[in-house]
Amino acid sequence: MRLLSTKATCNSHGQDSEYFLGWQEYEKNPYDEVLNPKGIIQMGLAENQLSFDLLESWLAKNPDVAGFKSDGKSIFRELALFQDYHGLPSFKKALVDFMAEIRGNKATFDPNHIVLTAGATSANETLMFCLAEQGEAFLLPTPYYPGFDRDLKWRTGVEIVSIQCTSSNNFQITEPALQQAYQDAKKRNLRVKGVLVTNPSNPLGTTMSRSELNLLIDFIKDKDMHLISDEIYSGTVYNSPGFVSVMEILNERSDLNDCGTGASVWDRVHVVYSLSKDLGLPGFRVGAIYSENDVVVSAATKMSSFGLVSSQTQYLLSAMLGDKKFTKNYISENQKRLKRRQRNLASGLHKAGISCLKTSNAGLFCWVDMRHLLHSNTFEAEMELWKKILYEVRLNISPGSSCHCTEPGWFRMCFANMSEDTLNLAMKRLNTFVQESNHHGCTKKRVQSSASSRRKSLSNWVFRLSSRDHRDQEER
Repeated sequence: MRLLSTKATCNSHGQDSEYFLGWQEYEKNPYDEVLNPKGIIQMGLAENQLSFDLLESWLAKNPDVAGFKSDGKSIFRELALFQDYHGLPSFKKALVDFMAEIRGNKATFDPNHIVLTAGATSANETLMFCLAEQGEAFLLPTPYYPGFDRDLKWRTGVEIVSIQCTSSNNFQITEPALQQAYQDAKKRNLRVKGVLVTNPSNPLGTTMSRSELNLLIDFIKDKDMHLISDEIYSGTVYNSPGFVSVMEILNERSDLNDCGTGASVWDRVHVVYSLSKDLGLPGFRVGAIYSENDVVVSAATKMSSFGLVSSQTQYLLSAMLGDKKFTKNYISENQKRLKRRQRNLASGLHKAGISCLKTSNAGLFCWVDMRHLLHSNTFEAEMELWKKILYEVRLNISPGSSCHCTEPGWFRMCFANMSEDTLNLAMKRLNTFVQESNHHGCTKKRVQSSASSRRKSLSNWVFRLSSRDHRDQEER
């Protein structure tokens, strides 16, 4: 008799991906400026550590909040006993106002339609449980966040079908690619329940265009399916073009309320949000689902009891996000710091002869083009390069194949989870590696050229000798 479930013993979690393997190697040999200066530098973790001083300054100015006091009186008992899975009304109101502020108030959110979850991981999985059955599918544009293979599939049994995007148009979604993915799913006898996108994109670090968003809305409208827009990086846009939320597009269109006998498109578009990236608080485990669909909100709220946000966290953040002077300054200053840091990374890569995706304008990372460093245009060559960078250069970056990229040689490189000095050291290491690789490559080419010249000289000598012998035979 089997003692453990299939779920416990199967290998479908996705943690054997190079994305996670790189983390494991980093944990065995983590870089430390003093204790381990030759260790592996973690550039595979999308954390925002650039603006902690702003958060800590606010906490220092508001000691009562951190001490769980209101008007000088302790509310610890009330918070310790609060366990309503609907969440604190004050926090939900502060959160939706913050979401609107990030979007320039071009989209607004009703706190009655938001569901609190323990991070975006929980939010995305909850939506899978609400929208699809085991064996049904969602379409995702490539490259996509490697964790989706775990978050969307592992416990739900939902399948992912890739929308194949390429560097020819900076990995934007096209109608042919969307239709091809739909046909691929049909060939696999999979019912497609919707499309999930990250906007801004992880791992591309780019915002979606209005034309892409309208294309997606038209697609789900025609095929009667759902659209999930994971917008957890919406506050990290540091360059033009600015961020456009799918909710803003819905507001602009007047053709979406009546879709015949099917549900309104408004009921089939859902937004995922989190404070892990914009505020840099992944340990607080604050995520959210926003949906205009009452049934989805009701079901997701019941499911949220498996992963609640603590009342203490909600109380602290309701006060912080409710301080409009603070949020306005934080959003602006954080974006400025991200822009400066991204420029530092791009400059360091440029010195090493490496470029980022030209359309990068958001996120905590860059999509880096190292195709010219591959010895062949294969994913085997990409893995070989990745291992050299991990073990010899001692940088943990994410290979494009772990993000299901269709082209070998692309890598995601994070820049906001370390100090500027550490980033400069990482670039110095990478530059040295590239220079040595180029020198080795040139030396190898010279050796090959010299050998080729010798072979050619020998062939010419043999040919002349053969010709002379032939002439001698003719003369006799």
